Amino acid sequence: MSMQPLADRIRPKTLDEVMGQTHLVGTNGILRKLTQAGRIPNMIFFGPPGTGKTTVANILAASSGKQLFKLNATTASLSDVKDVIASSESLLSDNGTLLYLDEIQYFNRKQQQSLLEFMENGKITLIASTTENPYYYVYNALLSRSSVFEFKPITPSDCVPMLRRALSVLNDDFLTQKTIADDVLLSMARAAGGDIRMSVGILENAYYIAGDAITSEDIEALLPQVVGSFDREGDVHYDLLSCLQKSIRGSDPDAAIFYLARLLAGGDLISACRRLQVIASEDVGCAYPMAAAITRACVESAKELGLPEAAIPLANATIILATAPKSNSAHDAYFAAKADFEKGLGQSIPTHLQSPQFKGYLYPHAYKNNYVTQQYLPDDIKDRRYYTFGTNKTEQAAKAYYDMIRAAARTQ
Repeated sequence: MSMQPLADRIRPKTLDEVMGQTHLVGTNGILRKLTQAGRIPNMIFFGPPGTGKTTVANILAASSGKQLFKLNATTASLSDVKDVIASSESLLSDNGTLLYLDEIQYFNRKQQQSLLEFMENGKITLIASTTENPYYYVYNALLSRSSVFEFKPITPSDCVPMLRRALSVLNDDFLTQKTIADDVLLSMARAAGGDIRMSVGILENAYYIAGDAITSEDIEALLPQVVGSFDREGDVHYDLLSCLQKSIRGSDPDAAIFYLARLLAGGDLISACRRLQVIASEDVGCAYPMAAAITRACVESAKELGLPEAAIPLANATIILATAPKSNSAHDAYFAAKADFEKGLGQSIPTHLQSPQFKGYLYPHAYKNNYVTQQYLPDDIKDRRYYTFGTNKTEQAAKAYYDMIRAAARTQ
């Protein structure tokens, strides 16, 4: 009997054997088309665990003829990457080297930046994978040089053929003929939340405790190990984050705390912390400026405590944000200004604001109310108004002060 993990023994060897991911590896899938064209660009795979990211990387490497090296960013360092480069150069591979870097989110900014040198000089083709949203965790310059592909949780029905293969391998190993009904396999797959590796693990454990037939009772005895999964019904990871934000934005503390609980039940502490900090500035913003500071304090406390205790400060932040007055005025102001800049507007900064002489600049603190009328925006957008005061008490108080100092300046 092989000592190799069962999930590795039944790992697909061709794109045709890959379960799910038809948008990537199906007949019209983009990765299949790239493979057929002999094109393997730098890529980032993201999605929940057990959805085929490593498997597809292996298949792409084999089809390209490239020498494959694997590293995991949780334990690897930049020196390990350099060792791969040195090894690949000594092998003199005609087709080049493919580096598969798992969990790239654990490489810091400097480490990710260092990968660019090797990508740009053609020494490696990088396939990086992550269970986190790469647009939050991967350095922008690396993203811009890579194609990003999302791997989605495997549907329970797509898991069944792979689980059948796993059962066949176990029967061959032990010279038995144990059976399992399709509905039991489906229950097993649902419990694993679209994670094939987890599904296979449940099956393997059930195989050892079952009689001639693996039953629902055998599976249920193992379910407490996986009850916390939050990808059970599909690609719930990002949906839950969206639900959390929309519930807080909608001032519904009950819904917000429910979605936070679901996220934390899946062990997703970091994403919850990041999203709450975004919400504090995007959705509460200027209506309650202290929300950002309070949320930051709760997040830092949660990270220091770790789960399960981390849930308490995050629940505190969630309730405060959900019940706070709301304003997206800062959010809207930023994106309105960004849109003008992207159109090429505002390129020439007013002369009196430029260093070192600041010729013609009026120093506000030398005037009444620390305010004096002068132009700050470039000439072509000098009359733009990006920020609109919200109707909440805090911003209206700020507006009253804003109107007062301008009115006073006009009478000077």
